Amino acid sequence: MGLDLPSGGHLTHGYYTSGGKKISATSIYFESLPYKVSYETGYIDYDKLEEKAMDFRPKLIICGGSAYPRDWDYARFRAVADKCGAMLLCDMAHISGLVAAQEAANPFECCDIVTTTTHKSLRGPRSGMIFYRKGPKPPRKGQPEGAVYDFEDKINFAVFPSLQGGPHNHQIGALAVALKQALSPGFKAYAKQVKANAVTVGNYLMSKGYKIVTGGTENHLVLWDLRPLGLTGNKVEKLCDLCNITVNKNAVFGDSSALSPGGVRIGTPAMTSRGLVEKDFEQIAEFLHQAVTITLKIQEKHGKLLKDFNKGLVNNKEIEDLKAAVEKFAGSFDMPGFQMSAMKYKD
Repeated sequence: MGLDLPSGGHLTHGYYTSGGKKISATSIYFESLPYKVSYETGYIDYDKLEEKAMDFRPKLIICGGSAYPRDWDYARFRAVADKCGAMLLCDMAHISGLVAAQEAANPFECCDIVTTTTHKSLRGPRSGMIFYRKGPKPPRKGQPEGAVYDFEDKINFAVFPSLQGGPHNHQIGALAVALKQALSPGFKAYAKQVKANAVTVGNYLMSKGYKIVTGGTENHLVLWDLRPLGLTGNKVEKLCDLCNITVNKNAVFGDSSALSPGGVRIGTPAMTSRGLVEKDFEQIAEFLHQAVTITLKIQEKHGKLLKDFNKGLVNNKEIEDLKAAVEKFAGSFDMPGFQMSAMKYKD
C-alpha cells in the first residue's frame, strides 16, 4: 500500500488508473492498493488507511510521496503496520534534506526500511540510498522471542546482482561530499530557509485568492490547485516554461487524469540554494500570479482545447515581457559553484 498518485504519492508506490490499467512496475509485478488523502482537507486520512490495511493485509506499507505538502505521522503508520502485520518503508526522497537538517519528522525511529534519492532537497548527486534495520527485533505481539531482522542479505542481493550493474564511483564520491555538507551549520540554515520560502509562496498565492492544497505547507513544496480557475496544470506548466519559470503539472486529489491534471507543483530548494529569502520568493510568487493571469487570458480568447490554446502562445508580448522580467530577476543571483565573472564573455 502506498499513497495514491492523485493524492500526492509517487508513481513507484503502486499506481493504476480508475479503469484498472496498471501503470507502474510496482502495480504490474505486485498486488497494490492505494490509500488516499481526505477530499475535504487534503491531509492523509489515517482512519481510512487503517481500515483498508486491515481488509487488504499488505505485506508492505509505504509512507512518503512526491507532492504532499505536510509532515508524516510515522508513529501512526507504525501502529497500522503492526496491527495488520506489514513491514513499513519510508520513501523520503523529496524531504531527505529536511530530515537530515532535523526540519522534518524523523522516519528512522518507526520504519523498518528507509529509502531516498540524493539529488532533491539533500542537494547531492543523482543517486540513491537504502537504510534498513539490523539486529534483534523489538518485542511485538505475535512475534517469536529472539527474532532478528533479515533485511541485509535480501536487500544487498536485490540491488546487486539482481537489479543493478557496477557501482558508479563518481556518484559515491559526490554523495560523500554532499553528506559531509549536510552536517554543516550552513546546510541547517538552508533547510530552514527552504521551508520559510515555501510558506511565503503559499501565503502570497492564497492572498491573491488562489487555492493551495491543505491551505499551506510544512516542507519544501507548494501544491497549487488550479481547478477553481478552470485551468489545467499542463497549460500553466507550458506557459511558465516559455517564461523561464520551472514548475511541473501535478495531479490534485479528485483528478481523473495525470496527463491533464488540475494543479502544478512548486518547489523552493533550487532557488534557496542561490541565496533567495522570503522577500525574493514573494517576487517569484508574483511572477507565478502573472503567468496564471496570462494563461487565463489566452484560454478566454482562444478556447480550452490545447490546439486552440497553443495558438495564443505564439508572438505573445505579455509572455515575452514576463520572460524578460524573470531573466532580469534571476540573473541578479549567483549560481552555486560558479564564478559569474569567469563566465562572462570577454573580447
